[in-house]
Amino acid sequence: MQRPVSAGPLAGLRVLELSQIMSGPTCGLLLADLGAEVIKIEKLPGGDDSRGYRDPQVNGVSAPFMMLNRHKRGLALNLKLERGQQVLKRLVENADVLVENFRLGTMDKLGLGYDTLSAINPALIYCAITGYGRTGPYADKGGFDLIAQGFAGLMSVTGEPGRPPVKGGNAVSDMNAGILATVGILAAYIHRLKTGQGQIVDTSLADAALQQTYWHAAVWFATQRSPQPTGSAHLLTAPYQAFEASDGWINIGGANQANWERICEVLGHPEWRADPRFASNSERMAHLDELVERINAVVRTRSRADWQAAFDAAGVPAGPVHTIGEALSHPQTLARGMVVETVHPQAGPTRGVGCPIHFSATPTPASTAAPLLGQHTRDLLREAGYGDAQIDELIDEGVVAQAA
Repeated sequence: MQRPVSAGPLAGLRVLELSQIMSGPTCGLLLADLGAEVIKIEKLPGGDDSRGYRDPQVNGVSAPFMMLNRHKRGLALNLKLERGQQVLKRLVENADVLVENFRLGTMDKLGLGYDTLSAINPALIYCAITGYGRTGPYADKGGFDLIAQGFAGLMSVTGEPGRPPVKGGNAVSDMNAGILATVGILAAYIHRLKTGQGQIVDTSLADAALQQTYWHAAVWFATQRSPQPTGSAHLLTAPYQAFEASDGWINIGGANQANWERICEVLGHPEWRADPRFASNSERMAHLDELVERINAVVRTRSRADWQAAFDAAGVPAGPVHTIGEALSHPQTLARGMVVETVHPQAGPTRGVGCPIHFSATPTPASTAAPLLGQHTRDLLREAGYGDAQIDELIDEGVVAQAA
């Protein structure tokens, strides 16, 4: 069987994804959406731990697993067995990239570390996503999104003032680590095109969370004062936050003086422009509670749609605070192809979040559903040169598994 022909700017790039749950699968999903052939190699027994996330599920299949693993082919492999390690080494011979998010040292203990695999394929780009990176006193620690958000200080600036620490509503360090891994892989690929040389790409949940603190870090470096939580408000400018309308919340972005003056007009209070408490951004930040109280009192009198129309007409950045359902069903979201439909062999028709990057010359390929555990095991082993009798033997020995 021939390898599948793909489209997209990364067509022809072959990726082995030995990762699970979120950070590594996010990287693999982005690469697949950009046209790479991504082979998801899952552990035996059980596969990716997110297969066990049964709430919610669709016809018995984990919805979180399907979200992050569409457009990949699946091979189930027991890397604890010597013959399983031999299978991976054979796959590495013709791979461009390997992505893993194990604890530091796990692959080396299996005899599958970078030194071993790069000796087989010197052009291999080996991407490792760990909790804290491959160096430093915390290198040996495992990583979890919650722990990384706390470590990086994100939880100290999230939520409302005076309340307990709050983590981001999404797994920001996990997902950002996957994005940074993708960026690193593409940079390493450009280097390889120039030199033929592979290398290690090293990022972590902690690095990914720290990278999200740019503005807050600027405050700390300049003043030696750690910023505090500000709810939906901006750290540096006002008014720039959510306000309560009669039927929900709307964000208003007064990010500069001109926008502030337009806001005053739309709200029917042009006198606020000359009020010494609100005349400049510095004064507005110093009197933020008073400013928010006055704006909220006005905004509550009309609906989100009314205010949206008024702010749009005045050229003021504004937008509703959507629920997830509202966001995913919005005409703008749909027009951008940010919702994709696939047909899963067990779950049936499903939807997922589409590729957030768009190209004029190399459009991204149509998406396929996440694989069943071992769905493409036989095809992939055939492509690697194994005969059917050999594959049957590997299945009988528990080295690999194929979907029923």
